[in-house]
Amino acid sequence: MKQLFDRYIAHTSEEPIGMEIERGEGVYLYGPHGRKWLDFISGICVTNVGHSAPEVVRAIQTQAALYLHPMVYGEAVMGPQVQYGAKIIELLNNNLKKIYFTNSGAEATEGALKIAKKYTGRGELVSCYNAYHGSTHGALSVGGNPKKKVGYGPLLPGVSHIRFNQEEDLDQITDQTAAVIIEVIQGTAGIILPKDNYLQKVRQRCDETGALMILDEIQTGFGRTGTMFALQGFEVEPDILLLAKSLGGGLPLGAFVAKEEIMAVIQKNPMFGHITTFGGNPVSCAAGLAAVTKILDEDLMAQMPAKEAILRQRLRHPAIQELRGKGLLFGLIFETFEFAEAVRKVAYDKGLLTLGFINIDNGLRISPPLTITEAELHTACDLMLSSVGEVWNSR
Repeated sequence: MKQLFDRYIAHTSEEPIGMEIERGEGVYLYGPHGRKWLDFISGICVTNVGHSAPEVVRAIQTQAALYLHPMVYGEAVMGPQVQYGAKIIELLNNNLKKIYFTNSGAEATEGALKIAKKYTGRGELVSCYNAYHGSTHGALSVGGNPKKKVGYGPLLPGVSHIRFNQEEDLDQITDQTAAVIIEVIQGTAGIILPKDNYLQKVRQRCDETGALMILDEIQTGFGRTGTMFALQGFEVEPDILLLAKSLGGGLPLGAFVAKEEIMAVIQKNPMFGHITTFGGNPVSCAAGLAAVTKILDEDLMAQMPAKEAILRQRLRHPAIQELRGKGLLFGLIFETFEFAEAVRKVAYDKGLLTLGFINIDNGLRISPPLTITEAELHTACDLMLSSVGEVWNSR
């Protein structure tokens, strides 16, 4: 299988991890020859309710036996879409009343940028340095890492960047700005939280200039930070919200959610102003609804403070320069890329799966399934500290 992987599958790095997965269960992934890893990344915040959760598997099986793809999204009434969309709007409990399901987070970004431009009649966009909103053309344009754009230009014109958490940069949002797109918590920058009511200040500046505020919750949604949506913990309301990753309960699914009058621009002049063939696939929606139901039924968010406290108390070592995050979304920051990568490799060999970040190179990601028990969390911390110590002592 590894030989076929190397021969036929496009790699995204010169030395891919190449772990072979045979099955997953709970917080563990299993490979051939008895290999086993405690998953400390959840497929980058995708499997919030763990691998092969029985409730999600049953929902997939039930819906797959009924129908898979009867009609392009937005023109047919499909039960799983309607039920899941209604649940998301209910859980948001704000002025965002229309949801458009997509295939992925990047596609959600593309749709949000389109409707923001059409609704405002403006062409300029503002994003943050070190932001990540996807790898498609428009999403890459508003990304905040110039290194990731090398060779792919020219990208979208009219995009400027501001520094996250720097209030003095907000004057770059003007009456020519269609939208500001911003993560609730900067993820690929190494888990940077907003401070000093920064998101509320962005909201105020958008209101002053008539720009729309697009909040990216692709990584932080569905209980990850201790509230169903991270925006609820920071008391801010956008004009458009981006969702994906854990939205599908492990299957491909994204969405942008908007105020009704903003979403209405896709209906005419031209009609079918934004379309997708597979977005909102009924099986993915059924899986996502089952996952959200599990989060609510098991009250996983109420368990978050105790689990967060374990990470904060246990992950201490002279090599760890900073531990930053919220809920079960953390960045472990070291001095150099070489040290972080060495820790990742040692942890992998010990049976702990972690990963670095796209926009910084000296950190490791911590984002286990929300279903991880306190005992499993202690085991993961033991493995991480053992790995850090081994690299530290080998210097």
